[in-house]
Amino acid sequence: MAAVTGLVLGDAWLWVAATWTPPNYAGFAEHDRFDIVTTVAMFVSALVKAALLWLILRAPVPGPMNRQATALRWLLYLAVAYTLFLWYPIALFPDGVDLAFELVLFAAIDVLYLFVIRWRSGLLRAAAGVLFAIELAGVANDLLDQLDLLELPLSGGVGLFLMLSGPAATVITVMGQWRDGRWSRGTLTAGWLSVGVLALALPLNILLESISGGHTVVWVVMDAVQLVSLVWMAATARELPTEERLTDLRPGRQRALRVAVATVAVLPVITQIHPEQSAHLSYSGWSTECYDRPSFGDLKPEERDAMFLCLARNTADGVPPMFPDSLSDQGVLAYGRSLCRAKDREEQEAILKRAGSERPAWGANPWELVYVCPEIIGATRPELLRSTAEKEAANDSYIAEANAKCRDPWPRRKGVVQATANYFLFVDGDHGYVIHDPEDEAAEGAMDQAVDELYDDDGSPIGVAGSTVLVGHVEDVSDLCLTVKAFRTAPPLRTAGWELVNEVPIVSRSGRLSVPEMGDGEVGAGAPMPNLAIAGKGRYRLRVYVRLGETGEEHLVVVFPGASKKRLKVKP
Repeated sequence: MAAVTGLVLGDAWLWVAATWTPPNYAGFAEHDRFDIVTTVAMFVSALVKAALLWLILRAPVPGPMNRQATALRWLLYLAVAYTLFLWYPIALFPDGVDLAFELVLFAAIDVLYLFVIRWRSGLLRAAAGVLFAIELAGVANDLLDQLDLLELPLSGGVGLFLMLSGPAATVITVMGQWRDGRWSRGTLTAGWLSVGVLALALPLNILLESISGGHTVVWVVMDAVQLVSLVWMAATARELPTEERLTDLRPGRQRALRVAVATVAVLPVITQIHPEQSAHLSYSGWSTECYDRPSFGDLKPEERDAMFLCLARNTADGVPPMFPDSLSDQGVLAYGRSLCRAKDREEQEAILKRAGSERPAWGANPWELVYVCPEIIGATRPELLRSTAEKEAANDSYIAEANAKCRDPWPRRKGVVQATANYFLFVDGDHGYVIHDPEDEAAEGAMDQAVDELYDDDGSPIGVAGSTVLVGHVEDVSDLCLTVKAFRTAPPLRTAGWELVNEVPIVSRSGRLSVPEMGDGEVGAGAPMPNLAIAGKGRYRLRVYVRLGETGEEHLVVVFPGASKKRLKVKP
C-alpha cells in the first residue's frame, strides 16, 4: 500500500516507502527525480520490505519458557528493534556508544545461544563459542579504534578472517537450531538466506552498480534484502517455546526451498570464479595495505609482490597509476619483471605503452622495481635491499664519517659552549645555513629578508634580519664543516689563514640562538648544536670566519654579547 501511495504522490513518498527514512536522508532532496530503473527498484523494495516486516511482526508462539529462553527472546526482539529504528536515537550519542551497545547486546545473545539451543554435540557448542568470541573481538577492535584507544594491528588475512566470522557464526547457529528440532523450516530457511545475503553483498553490489550505474539503486536493494536476517532473528524469538519441530511444508514447497538454499550457498562461490583473462585485483591505489611503504628488507618474500602492486596502482596526489586497473595482478607483475630487464629508458617506455599505461614517458624507478626483481636491481643498487634498521645504521654511519672529517679550526680557544660538525646542504644548491632564535614569534618573514640581504651586491655572504642570520657558502658545495663557539666577551680578532671575516649583530628574544640540526632527509648540522645565547635574552655579536681547506669549505662562527648594531667587514 505504501509503495502504491509513493507512486501516486511522488518521489518523496516513494523514497519514504522504500527506505523507511525521511525524504532528506541519505542525500535525497525534493528536487531529485528518479529514473525508471530507480523507480522500479524503489517500488519493488517497498513491497519486499512490507512483506518481510509482516513476517517480523508475527505474534510470538505461546508456551512455557525458562528464564534463559525468556531473556533470549527479549534480547532478540531488542536487536530487531535496534536495527529497524533504535539505531537512530542511539547514533545521536557520542562516538562509540552505538558500537558499545552492539557489543553488549550481541555478547549477551551469543552467550544465551550457547545455553538455550540444544546443540546435541559438545564439539559443535565449543565451535559456536569460538566463532562467537571471534566475531565479538572484531566489534571490540572497531570500538577501540573509534575511541582512539588501543587498536590491534590486523593484517589483511586477519581482517578477512574477522569479516568472515560473522557469516560463519550464523551458519553454526542455524546448524544448532536444526539439531535442536524446535524451529520450523521457514525459520531455518531464513537463517540460511541471511548467510547468503552476507556472502552475496559484494558481488551483488558490483552487479547492481554495473546494471544501474548509480549508488541509489544499490543502497535501496541491499537495504531491502538485508531484512532477511531480522526475519530470522524474529522467527527464532517467536518459536522459542515450542518443544518439537513445527509442521513441515508440503513436499513441493520443500523442494523449492532446498533449491533456493542450495542456490544461495553455491552462488557466492561461483561469483568468485573468474575467467583466466579477467583482471584479478588484490590491491588498488586506495587499499589500506598501501598507505605505508615499508623498506624492502622489512618484507617477507611473499609480501613483496603485493607491495609492488600497491606502487604500480598508486594514484597519490592525482598522479596516474603506472598500470591501468584493467590489467590483472599477474599482468602487472609480468610487466614489472619486463621493466627490470629493459636495457634503457626507451625500452621501458615501450613496455609501458604496450601495457596501456597513462604515463609511459615516466618509466619505472629502481626503488619501485626492487620489490618485484630484487636480484636484478640489487646488483647495481644494493642499498635498496636494506631494511629500515639497516638504512638507519647506514645513515648514522655516513653522518658520523662526515662529522669525523671536520676539525676545530681554533682548538686553543675554548668557548663556554661549542660544537663542530658537518653541515649538510641540498645537493642541488642551497642558500646556506642559519643561526637564529627558533622561539622568536616576531621572526615571521625574517628568513625572506635575510635571503634578500644575502644576495645584495655588497661583497658580504651574510644576510641579517633581527634574530636571524643567514650565512652563505662560497663554493658550490653540498656540505661544509661548521664550528660554533660562544664566549662571554669578545675573543681576539684573528684573520690569519681565513679568506673572509665578517661581524654582524643578532638578537635573541627568547634566550636561545642555535643552528638547525639535520632531520630525516633535511638539511642541517650532523650533530647536536648548543644554545649560543649564553647570557640569555638580549643583543649579541656574531663573527663569521670562512676559508677553503683540505676538507673543503670551513666555517667558524663565534658568538658573544654585544649591543653594537654595526656590520663589520674585517676581511671581505
